[in-house]
Amino acid sequence: MTIEPTPEAGILTNIMLMVFRLNGRLLEKGDQLVEPFNLTSARWQVLGAMALAGKPLSAPQIAEAMGITRQGTQKQLNRLEEDGFFKQSINPRHQRSPLYVLTEMGKRIFTKAMAMEAVWANGLVIGLPLQDLKNTLQTLNTVYERLDSPVPKKDSRA
Repeated sequence: MTIEPTPEAGILTNIMLMVFRLNGRLLEKGDQLVEPFNLTSARWQVLGAMALAGKPLSAPQIAEAMGITRQGTQKQLNRLEEDGFFKQSINPRHQRSPLYVLTEMGKRIFTKAMAMEAVWANGLVIGLPLQDLKNTLQTLNTVYERLDSPVPKKDSRA
């Protein structure tokens, strides 16, 4: 018995494929954008998690916030710390999982990177209707949330 996707499911599959391709291009373009700051997209992502949180975070907290693995997060944290973007502090809740704090240099570089990103993003949205962007964001958020909770199946007896 073969199950054919509904028209909506077929479109969602195409959206997922486009998201995969888009992710690859965003990482490539992000690398180019922040290369002058000795960053990669991966390092920028970790730096951004810290900057957006506005408080010290552990590696697992950063990984969860950005949807990346703990190992990948730790690798980037180690490099960023070596280069002076972060410093470690003691985590009173977990001795073996330090908290990371942005240094002044880390804050300054993140601000500069985000200023460049704003110029880039402003150029990308030229001609795209605001409502289309809002609808796209809403749809992607809904699909993201549904990934962790099963959607009820249609009654096959109908």
